[in-house]
Amino acid sequence: MTDLNTLFSELKKNGIDFFTGVPDSLLNDFCTYLSDNFPASKHIMAANEGNAVGIAAGYHMATGRLPVVYMQNSGIGNAMNPLLSLTHRDVYSIPMILVIGWRGAPDIEDHCQHRKQGELTPVLMADMDIPCQVLDSEDSVVEKFMWAQHTAREIGSPVALIVKKGILSRKDKKQSYPESQLLSREEAIGTVLDTLGDRGVYLATTGRATRELHEQLKLHGLAAGHEFLNVGAMGHLSSIALGMATGCPDRKIVVFDGDASAVMHLGSLATNGRYMPGNLIHIVLNNGVNESVGGQESPGQTADLTQIAAACGYETAGGAIKDREGLQRIIQGFHNQDRPCFIDMHVRQGIRPDMPKLSIDHLRVKSDLMDQFKYNK
Repeated sequence: MTDLNTLFSELKKNGIDFFTGVPDSLLNDFCTYLSDNFPASKHIMAANEGNAVGIAAGYHMATGRLPVVYMQNSGIGNAMNPLLSLTHRDVYSIPMILVIGWRGAPDIEDHCQHRKQGELTPVLMADMDIPCQVLDSEDSVVEKFMWAQHTAREIGSPVALIVKKGILSRKDKKQSYPESQLLSREEAIGTVLDTLGDRGVYLATTGRATRELHEQLKLHGLAAGHEFLNVGAMGHLSSIALGMATGCPDRKIVVFDGDASAVMHLGSLATNGRYMPGNLIHIVLNNGVNESVGGQESPGQTADLTQIAAACGYETAGGAIKDREGLQRIIQGFHNQDRPCFIDMHVRQGIRPDMPKLSIDHLRVKSDLMDQFKYNK
């Protein structure tokens, strides 16, 4: 693991003290160091990677200083628009350092949703005229950061450091979770399945919720044809659900979203509310942190998601739900609605230690789901 005290000391010496981005498990210790050691005026966690590039651009124009934007490589798509139409040297020529976690690097075994993104990460940098180097050795981290700051200032546009596993994160990460009387995510999911059973098609957001939903569906005898596990495309689950709800209005489409995921593309709530699918139930399993990438705080419990959803046209519970009985009562009360329903379900952090890794045939999951929709038409 890189000595982060030395790294940040060198960055500060070179006038680099502002950071923004979206946490990534491959940057876990880098992100945690920022959260623990930098005030909000110097470290802003953004809703998505494009937001972060915009924040960094504004900070540079206000101060003349060189900002750092961190992200997982899955977020390059979110960042591409402002990188090309705002910061590029042919537009406003705004320098910044991009620190990108390299999931799906070609020389490692990784999940299918990361492989193509990993293969294309250096290609995308080249195609966007962003000079890049790979952080693949702890011994060269400071040297390559110094290259990045010199190059960004010299060319007046972004440069990238692509970070391999274990360079800015510990190889073995152990998280501790605060004591809480709230339900776990899995318990909340199980409560909804107990209430709706086979009347629903259930969708889970990127991360640990996919594992938990899959296990609960198996326990309830509902796995085949009743699930969609959004292993990638963070922030887009409720949009997938809107398409499903529109295409099959006779089925309850139940979304198990995350707080950071829901906030990432918050405009989708306005779209869902505008088109008013009465068979859509949108549940945010809100633990207030980016749990699967290190536990950095999210805005999930500082923003009033219920009021936001209500303003977008959802039927809501009127406030956050924090217990099993309240969740059951609200689910049962959402019957024959003429607009989408929203529940901000506060849950505790953590996952049970014996939760199996997700092992599915993605094409089979899709095929079974499509067969279920055909059956109900």
